[in-house]
Amino acid sequence: MDRTETQRFEGTSNYVATDDLKVAVNAAVTLRRPLLVKGEPGTGKTVLAAEVAKAMGAPLIEWNVKSTTRAHQGLYEYDAVARLRDGQLGDERVHDIRNYIKRGKLWEAFTAPELPVLLIDEIDKADIEFPNDLLQELDRMRFDVYETQETVEARERPIVIITSNNEKELPDAFLRRCFFHYIRFPDRETMQAIIDVHFPGIQKLLVKKAMDVFYEIRDVPGLKKKPSTSELLDWLKLLLNEDMPLEVLQDKSPHSAIPPLHGALLKNEADVMLFERLAFMARRQS
Repeated sequence: MDRTETQRFEGTSNYVATDDLKVAVNAAVTLRRPLLVKGEPGTGKTVLAAEVAKAMGAPLIEWNVKSTTRAHQGLYEYDAVARLRDGQLGDERVHDIRNYIKRGKLWEAFTAPELPVLLIDEIDKADIEFPNDLLQELDRMRFDVYETQETVEARERPIVIITSNNEKELPDAFLRRCFFHYIRFPDRETMQAIIDVHFPGIQKLLVKKAMDVFYEIRDVPGLKKKPSTSELLDWLKLLLNEDMPLEVLQDKSPHSAIPPLHGALLKNEADVMLFERLAFMARRQS
């Protein structure tokens, strides 16, 4: 029996998974469909693949997609230029074309000695044709290497996790082949559990006041980039390192509209200027 049929993902000691996320992961593993995960940046989409691999005791293969990435690179790349150069130099390697074929991440996943987790990270960064070009290989779990006239076929369907930041719409044909899950931004209870994992024993009052400030910032209308979970964790680390007094976080005066060490939470000048304007308007009203 396939061990993934009996082993279920329940989160890990380092990753707080909500019930609906656990259901999505286990459904995708059971169906052996790619799991397409969307959500705000910083909600743990990329880390999920590593934690699923850890929970399943499986190797992790990461394919980090860029704007210049082409689907064929996930299969293999043939370096014809290097072969031509070696031929001109009289290198013996030139007689075996396999010396000039570089295996891609899909090839690695298809031929892995044990069932792997394949992460295709930020698929929406690539050209719009990228997901369409992967359809056949992800469906058939095999592809042809034309230069060597061989067929690479998956020993077993890998667990595939695909992340997207919603920068581009993905084709319907691609979406039909995936199990979809949207990671909602953590509510206070979930966020408390995440903080407890990263800062065990942290003072509860400090966390409460810090979360008050954090969620108030996220609710400010017109904010260009809302702070994420990872940025809250960075901010808490700085507050602890600087031994920031609670009074600073509790201060509601107009002069303190911008939180201390705000560079961990506000990541562009437009948002900083927005808070400066809010502080100025609050001072005038007072």
